[in-house]
Amino acid sequence: MTYSEFRNEQHAFLSVHGTLKYIDKGQGDVILLLHGIPTSGWLYRKMIDELSQNYRVIAPDMLGFGSSDSPKGYDIYAPREHASRLLALMDYLKINSWNHVFHDAGGLWTWELLKTASNKVKTLIILNTIIYKEGFNPPIRFKKGLVARCIMAMYSNGISTNMMLKGLFKTGLIDPDIMSKTDINGYKKPMLEGKTKAMYHFFSNTCNNLPDYSNVIKSLNMPKCLIWGKHDEFLVIDKMKEKVVSNLKLKEKSTHFIQAKHFIQEEQPQLINTLILSFLKH
Repeated sequence: MTYSEFRNEQHAFLSVHGTLKYIDKGQGDVILLLHGIPTSGWLYRKMIDELSQNYRVIAPDMLGFGSSDSPKGYDIYAPREHASRLLALMDYLKINSWNHVFHDAGGLWTWELLKTASNKVKTLIILNTIIYKEGFNPPIRFKKGLVARCIMAMYSNGISTNMMLKGLFKTGLIDPDIMSKTDINGYKKPMLEGKTKAMYHFFSNTCNNLPDYSNVIKSLNMPKCLIWGKHDEFLVIDKMKEKVVSNLKLKEKSTHFIQAKHFIQEEQPQLINTLILSFLKH
């Protein structure tokens, strides 16, 4: 699938801050696939078709990412605002409860959502996401200001875009050569379109002042499944494994550490689908 073909399959939802694009495929019980930074719903392209054979799959591009709008301002990209728009999207789709799959910074948006709407999430499926400061090792951190905004804007000029993505996948994949030009284009095109404001907020704000969601995490009682690339250098599980397993009350049969780094949807999509489908059947 090309990125253009992927975009042609997307629908549109007008949020209070701008249009969100999303995939809505299949029928039945709902699985929400939530990306992180600097990705989009494109991250799940290798998983959607199989999952949608038995489930209704929703895969949004959050505001500022993918083919969704990237309006001016920075505070509108705070985790709480992302969570609010996500709830509005599901409300618009008349989806009252769902199975929630999330990755990377999608964890921040998920913890915020669960503060106010944990009753809507039937199960949590956790994929290499931000949970605790321990193990949180983002590829870049910036101080707020003009210099950081200029650097982020440079990621739209082509040369810097290529360099950034090359470095990201070199560190985030065991074998970066698995990524074809078609694969990379789906990550590159949104940046070339100038979608860097949400990234700026994350790297200059959240990365320097990671919120503490311990109380939210400890309070969650829905079934949970953890699928983690054990060689991730951005989110190092060995530094927080005991805390994660304990506070999320994870069962051994639903805890999986797989042969992958950060972008596990690129490296092990079939295995992840198998584990998700097995978990949801029980």
